[in-house]
Amino acid sequence: MAAVVIAAMLVPQGMAYALLAGLPASYGLYASTVPAVVYALFGTSRHMPVGPPALMALLTFTSVSELAEPRTPEYISLALLLALMVGVLQLVIGFLRMGFIVNFISHPVLSGFIYASAVLIALSQLEHMLGTPVSGGHSTVEVVLEHAKRIEEANPWTLAVGLGSLASLVVLGRALPRLPAALVVVAAATLVVYLSGLDDKGVNVVGRVPGGLPGLSLPALDPEAVRTLAPSAAVVAFVGFIESVSVAKAIAAREKYKIDSNQELRALGLANISAAFFSGFPVAGSFSRTAVQYQSGGRTQLASVATALLVLLVLLFLTPLFYYLPSAALAAVILVAVYKLLDFREAWRIFRIRRVDGYALLITFVFTLLVGVEQGIVVGAGFALLAFIRRTAYPRITELGYVPEKDAFLGVESNPGAKTFPEALIARFDARLYYANVPFLEEWLLKRVAERPELKWVFLDCRGVNDIDVTAIEGLEDLLSGYRSRGIEIIFTHMKLPVREQLEKAGWDTKFGGRGRRYCYQTTREAVRAVGLPVAGGASSPERRPWRRSVPGDGRSG
Repeated sequence: MAAVVIAAMLVPQGMAYALLAGLPASYGLYASTVPAVVYALFGTSRHMPVGPPALMALLTFTSVSELAEPRTPEYISLALLLALMVGVLQLVIGFLRMGFIVNFISHPVLSGFIYASAVLIALSQLEHMLGTPVSGGHSTVEVVLEHAKRIEEANPWTLAVGLGSLASLVVLGRALPRLPAALVVVAAATLVVYLSGLDDKGVNVVGRVPGGLPGLSLPALDPEAVRTLAPSAAVVAFVGFIESVSVAKAIAAREKYKIDSNQELRALGLANISAAFFSGFPVAGSFSRTAVQYQSGGRTQLASVATALLVLLVLLFLTPLFYYLPSAALAAVILVAVYKLLDFREAWRIFRIRRVDGYALLITFVFTLLVGVEQGIVVGAGFALLAFIRRTAYPRITELGYVPEKDAFLGVESNPGAKTFPEALIARFDARLYYANVPFLEEWLLKRVAERPELKWVFLDCRGVNDIDVTAIEGLEDLLSGYRSRGIEIIFTHMKLPVREQLEKAGWDTKFGGRGRRYCYQTTREAVRAVGLPVAGGASSPERRPWRRSVPGDGRSG
């Protein structure tokens, strides 16, 4: 039953997405058969069907349309080559167990990319809705301007079919959500065009759809084409994997089983390779079809195999029924599908939680919309990475004071009553120490020390420091030596075992721990009491309870 529902949804969608990709409508059906079975055999998701989603269709069009005219033999050959390159790339990354690479594309960047892609897909369907094909450049501005100039040339019959199909899809989707609205609307539009002879009045129809099983196809292995398509193939491979694994993990978490990301890469790679050799185009998991299959009762990949068999039956026996299918109705199917990608509440939530992530979303959206799909996601990921580097290079350093009521050292900004000491500066460093943020620590200390002429001790709470590199160690050595020569001791507290081990390897016990001096204490309270500052605490002194390394099973934390 799940396969019947998905097939009813997939047949019109697959044909529409093939047209979106610049390919004949039958290629959307071909991409829904063999690749779906291949993924069912090798994938780890029990619920996700693999096929041609709108995003993959858009990426195929933007990647290949700059090299050849859509729907030409050369274009089709390049689309097959793109599917092959995507599959090989995913397969190699999966075998190398490097699926973690996609983690560098953050959720806000992916959201901005999806929102812009939805707008681009919608704009690409205007020519089918209005009956005014556009020619020339592929930029968003050029497409909008050309449609604006030619709006008077719109075919009223085409517009009526498109708007009628769009309204019917929206109404049926809300009134009868379990009904395969796309199939019903497409069938009704086809019947209207056939009975009214609208194809003679300028309404564009799909025409003859080749029947029969998908035949073997051989991508043109042109080295120059491979070099040109390589950046696009990388973007398609990563975006397809992210889209697939996101929906697969969402359903798997609900059903309490695990998804193997690297096996998913290998399975998707094999599915895309099969698409290249069986007249398809790049495929991935679909958010909408996965949700529908899950809600319809599909619990294993047998549902995907049954769906592929039903699509094959359509190819064998029902393709003559698609001759009068209007392109405007397929455009309406695409518009309704991509509208669900525009989650404005999620965008507002990202801005509200963290503004810099909102900027990453906005930058990705703008660049994808105005410059290009590949450039947009690269620029967005680059901005997010630079924002992360800047955040770690200028981490939070919080001055602490003693709060007697809580017997703890807390931030003085959030606790105005916290007790500070003229001869001591207590601060907490909240990041790993590495070469990029040591200069920031030096500047921060220089400013604070200059404000306190009576300063004798600087206590650095390092509970937020998980790691330290050689440059940071050398920078701290200069700090300790320089401030000691001025009569100021720098003492570290709450230092974790991996960091202490690095300092021991650097010889700090000899350099800074001799002559009864200590550079590290377990807690800030012990360190402050050790130098004679008045704070509450236990009766045992640090001299009687010295710091020692953690031993497994002794109950102490590192």
